[in-house]
Amino acid sequence: CLAAGPLAAQEAFPSKPIRFIVPYAAGGTTDLVARTVGARMAQTLGQPVIIENRAGAGGNIGMDAVAKSAPDGYTVGMGAISTNALNPHIYKKMSFDPRKDFTAIGQLGNSTIVLEVGAALPVKNVDELLAHVRKNPGLPYATAGAGTSMHLAGVLFAQVSKTDWVHVPYKGSAPLITDLIGGQVPVAFDNLPASLPHIQSGKLRALAVAGAQRSPALPDVPTLAEAGLKDYAVEPWFGVYGPAGLPAAVAQRLSKALEDALAEPAVKDKLLAAGFTPRSSTAAEFDALTKREYERLGKVARSANMSND
Repeated sequence: CLAAGPLAAQEAFPSKPIRFIVPYAAGGTTDLVARTVGARMAQTLGQPVIIENRAGAGGNIGMDAVAKSAPDGYTVGMGAISTNALNPHIYKKMSFDPRKDFTAIGQLGNSTIVLEVGAALPVKNVDELLAHVRKNPGLPYATAGAGTSMHLAGVLFAQVSKTDWVHVPYKGSAPLITDLIGGQVPVAFDNLPASLPHIQSGKLRALAVAGAQRSPALPDVPTLAEAGLKDYAVEPWFGVYGPAGLPAAVAQRLSKALEDALAEPAVKDKLLAAGFTPRSSTAAEFDALTKREYERLGKVARSANMSND
């Protein structure tokens, strides 16, 4: 009977609502993804999945709460390329170690970063932009924040193209877009979902996307690799993590619910319409991706002296 107790508890999972921490502000793309996927997971699991936004410190505050939660499956979090691979290399003080303090549950997918210009800058493609910056070294480019995946995209763009830029970090996409449209800053790397309506209206001009493939939302816009920057690709990935020590049976149950949610056509369509590309994985595959990216981005951050302190 004593031996059967823990097993029975695992088999009964979940028996109460699950808290899904999103370490970013409500209303953005990550929030939409979490709520869309969480609602479908709740149907599979038979318990509510409650979204809790805990923004701050580039996502570190929310993921720290996940790392310090009880390893029972009732708290999970939406980790990302920033929180679980890049941040440890650019923040001098980290309250968690992404290699040790989490249980990988599965990948959610990738967002798209777009290289864009305002109407005030008379360039229509990447070649023209590079010619312009070579004539005007130190040209400013904006991102939604220091240490973000957009900042990483800008750093790699400068490295691969061997051009000289000045990074101008904003506190989010909204003020960045306002200044880009207004001509206060000429160039930006931004998350596509935030900029897409302004690109579609003609207020902003998309020159390229940073991923390995074109975005379904902008099929006529080339990738930066297609535009001449060989092997260039920055694809911000997102996934679900629980705290370290999550029982295998509980992790498997959550992983299967996540996989089923991402396979649902209505979920796929909603995420794609928002500029997010759903992509599922096994827990083992996602864990391997996290570790690979941690090592890769550490080298990039060190070579570019990236810091957010």
